[in-house]
Amino acid sequence: MNKFIFIISSTILFSCSQPDYKNPHIVIYTAYGDMELELFPEQAPATVAAFLSYIDSGFYTNSSFYRVVLLEGLSPAGNTGLIQGGTWQTNDKLHPFVPGIVHESTKQTRLSHTNGTISLARTTAGTASTEFFICIGDQTQFDFGNGGAGDDGLGFAAFGTVFKGMATVRKIQVQRKNDQRFVEKIIINKIERR
Repeated sequence: MNKFIFIISSTILFSCSQPDYKNPHIVIYTAYGDMELELFPEQAPATVAAFLSYIDSGFYTNSSFYRVVLLEGLSPAGNTGLIQGGTWQTNDKLHPFVPGIVHESTKQTRLSHTNGTISLARTTAGTASTEFFICIGDQTQFDFGNGGAGDDGLGFAAFGTVFKGMATVRKIQVQRKNDQRFVEKIIINKIERR
């Protein structure tokens, strides 16, 4: 009888500890702490589906954050910019085999590059794949029509936001850098679904 009660109690406890979110959540694990992000498949279905497929394929295991952009002259409490990560620095041979994702602009998705937004890095529309960045502070210049994404004005493809862990994002942002590159690799141990 005691064994039965223990099994029932454990099942209830486990099911209570796993939140039931409307949208998918992922966790990015780093030595500087973890970040939990919420993704928005209703607004950006192609982008979210592709990103989750990369996670499920293990692409981000031992990947890294390698780029940082700081908007200088601001106090540490109000610092702003972005950190960029993915497989480019750790598995660049992967890129030729990962097809670009159909570009879902912020005009289509109605999302915006506000504080904590995760978005895909790209060169031209339809070339985004495994590389992503996280906004620190509002970066609406990366939205459709705002001129921050090259000559085409299409902006970048925002598809989620930091749910928990902006302190980790900021901790990574202030690591030593040389121009826009981190001096030491900021390893992403893995990214997985929550």
